[in-house]
Order: sequence, then C-alpha cells, then structure tokens
Amino acid sequence: MRENDPVTSATRQPVTPAAALPPRLIATDLDGTLLRDDKSVSDRTVAALAAAEKAGIEVFFVTGRPARWMDVVSDHVHGHGLAICGNGAAVVDLHGGPGAHRFVKVRELARDNALDAVRLLREAAPGTMYAVEQTYGFYQEPEYPKMHMEIPDHLAPAEQLLAPDAPGAGEPVLKILAFHPTLDPDAFLTLARLAIGDRATVTRSSPSALLEISGPDVSKASTLALCCAERGISHEEVVAFGDMPNDVEMLTWAGRSYAMGNAHPDVLAAASGRTAANNEDGVALVIEQLLTERA
Repeated sequence: MRENDPVTSATRQPVTPAAALPPRLIATDLDGTLLRDDKSVSDRTVAALAAAEKAGIEVFFVTGRPARWMDVVSDHVHGHGLAICGNGAAVVDLHGGPGAHRFVKVRELARDNALDAVRLLREAAPGTMYAVEQTYGFYQEPEYPKMHMEIPDHLAPAEQLLAPDAPGAGEPVLKILAFHPTLDPDAFLTLARLAIGDRATVTRSSPSALLEISGPDVSKASTLALCCAERGISHEEVVAFGDMPNDVEMLTWAGRSYAMGNAHPDVLAAASGRTAANNEDGVALVIEQLLTERA
C-alpha cells in the first residue's frame, strides 16, 4: 500500500494483542462517519454492514442523535437492530421501523444536575441558549436558533423547562443542548467542562458552538461498555469509528478504532487507525478489510 493511499492505515498499525483478536462488535457513529454528507447510506456501506452481521459481528449505531432521528438507518439494522442514541443516554431497539422504536435502556440527566449545569454555564458564558431533549419531547428557549428538524413542543426559559411541574416532567431528560452565537466551538467546550465539572458530561458533535450535556459518566463509551458487558464482549473485540469530540472516549476504549479522513484533530489523535472520509465510504473500507482478514 502506498503511504498516501486513502483507504486505511490499518496495515501500518503495530501488531498488538488487542489488534490480534477477531472483532465481535462494530460500533459506528452516524453523521460524518457512516452517513455521507447528504445523510444517505451508500450501497457499499449497506452491503458491508450486512456482510459483517452475516459473519457473526454485531453492528451498533452509536450516535448523538435522538431516537426519533434514527429513521435514516432503520432500513439497515439487519439482525439485532440496536442503537445507542443521545451520546449514550439511551439504547433503542430500531426494529419495527419509523415511529416504532423502543427504549431498551435510559441513562437520564437528573433535573437537579441539569439545572446546575444551565446555571453554571450561564454564569461562565453569558448569552448561552438552551434546548432540552427528552425521551419523547423536545423543548427549547425562545431565543434558541432553529437548528433542528422539528418544531419544539414548548418554548420557555430552560429553568422553567426543567422545573418539577414543566411540560413533559414525567419523561426523563436525556441531554441539554447549549448554543452560543459567538464563541469558538472548542473554546466553548473547554469553558463548559471547567464550569460544570462533575455535575454532567459535556461534549460536542456539531461544527458550530453547540454543546451536548448528559448525565455524569454518560457517554458513548460508557453505554457501549455496558452493552458489551451484557454480551460478554471485551473492549479488545470492538472496532469503533468516529469523527467528532463526542466519539473520543469510545475510540479510546475500543480495541481498534478508526478516525474518518474528515475527523476533528482530537479524534485523529485518539484513534488507533485512520480510514477514508465519510463521503468515500471509510467505514465500509475497513469492514471489508476486517472480513478479508477473517477469511
């Protein structure tokens, strides 16, 4: 392979005990990773996912998306049909198709923690605007920009949205979205982590200054680890793919991990390998190689 070959750096990785173990589970992010920029799943990628499951390798979609935004992959779930949504806040069974998704596991953000996070970040970054993601609802402040695919269920200040008598108070909070109109995205992330501390987990997956705030110790990695433990799968048997800071912990945890060619610098530093960009079917390229190694 030429040094500038975009396919993958897998063949140039040093051989380690982790890399020598046959994979039992593939964990892939969606936006910027498995999905092309037009949000489609290429025919090549669909075929690679099906071939992996036919070979006995489970496939988990691991995303920051809420469950209701998973229709984009509902036709490609094949055998098990499980996805980790909301950066680890929920495990969802995608069988049944659009509108029939079932929550298998919920790791909620306690409302007291959410209120603390909102208050601390308002103090540290005046001008921050919030939205609230719940299992079956989306709520936002009036000033929060129209960044998402839906009309919010209710408009009010975050403190009211998180109050005990708020609309949807009976449903778990999965994450808080925090947007700042002027701060640099990475600087905003650093500031928020310092301000909020251990009251919540803060990450980001958007190119804009949009942060995602989840429960303490809730991440793609921690929920994936729980799912793997339930199946008797070790982290050395996991192959993971990602492109943004919310993937870093998962890529660090997995035995083998691949940053996309379009990945954030922190992801390139965290992953043990690198593959082509999402628009060049980088995930499919690695899966095909893995299956060739098993043959």
